[in-house]
Amino acid sequence: MNIWNLAIRIIFLSQTTTGILGNFSLLFYYLVLYCREHTLKHTDLILTHLMAANALIILSIAVPQIMAVWGFKHFVNDFGCVFLLYIQGFARNVSIGATCLLSVFQAMTISSRKSCWKDHKAKTTKCIHCSVSLLWVFYMLIRFIFLMNIFMEMNSKNMTRNRDFGYCSTVGWDEIINSLYTALVMCPEIFFAVLITWSSASMIVTLYRHKQSVQHIRSSHGSRRSSPESRATQNILVLVSTFLAFYSLSTILRGCIAFLYNHNWWLVYISRITSLCFPCFGPFVLMRHHSVLSIFNLEWLRKHFS
Repeated sequence: MNIWNLAIRIIFLSQTTTGILGNFSLLFYYLVLYCREHTLKHTDLILTHLMAANALIILSIAVPQIMAVWGFKHFVNDFGCVFLLYIQGFARNVSIGATCLLSVFQAMTISSRKSCWKDHKAKTTKCIHCSVSLLWVFYMLIRFIFLMNIFMEMNSKNMTRNRDFGYCSTVGWDEIINSLYTALVMCPEIFFAVLITWSSASMIVTLYRHKQSVQHIRSSHGSRRSSPESRATQNILVLVSTFLAFYSLSTILRGCIAFLYNHNWWLVYISRITSLCFPCFGPFVLMRHHSVLSIFNLEWLRKHFS
C-alpha cells in the first residue's frame, strides 16, 4: 500500500472522529443547558446552530470520503449524490453565516457606549432567533434551486462536464448556473468574510482599549486575571480567525479545482481536508471555555434522569 494513500486515510479518519466527538459533545452540552435553564444565551444559541451545521458538513463530506479512500468507489447512486451535495452546500453556507453572526454580535456586546454599534445592540438582540432561522431557510431554498438544475441536467440529452467526487459523480453546471451560483452563494460568502474581518478587528481594538484603561486598576490590586467577557471574546476571536484562515485556503483550492478539467486527486484531497479543518477542530477552541464536568453536567443528569 502506498504510504501517502495510507496517510490520507488516517487523516480523514482522525478528522471525522475528532469532529463528531467535538461537535456532538457541544450540542449535548447546550441541550442539557437548555433543559436545565429553559433558555440559552444569544451566543450559545448561535453556537448551537454553528455546531449543528458543522456536524452536517462532517457527516455529508467526511464520512462518504472515508468510504471512498478506503476503496468503496462510487457507492452512492445519482439521487444520493445530489442529496449529499445539497446538504454539503447549505450546511457550509449556514456555518459561514452563523460564524459571521457570532462575530458581529460579540463585537456589539463588548463595544463601548460611544461606539457606532451602540444604537444597534437592542435591535440585534431581538433579531438573533429570526436571523439564525432565516439563514437555514434562505440557504435551503437557494441550494434547492441548484439541486433542481442538477436533476434537469441529468435528464437532459446535452450532458455537460461530469463532476467526480470519488464516492459518486454527477453532471456539471453550465455558464448560466455558474453565474447564478456566484451571485447567490459566492458574493454573500465574500460579504460575510469581510464582515467577520471587520467585526474581529473591532473586537481587538475594544479589548486593547479596555486593557489599557484598567491596567492601573489591576496593578494596584495585584490581579492579572482577565474578565469573563474578555476571555469569551478572546475565544470567539480565535474561533473566527481559525475559520477565516481555513475558509480562505479552502476557497482558493476549490477555485483551482473548478478551473481544472483534469482533476489532480491530491489537490482534491487537500481541498477536502482543509474544508473539514474548521468543522472538526472549531469545537475544541470553544471547549477551553467549559470544563469537562460542565460539558457533561453529570450531577444534573443524575438528578433528573435517575
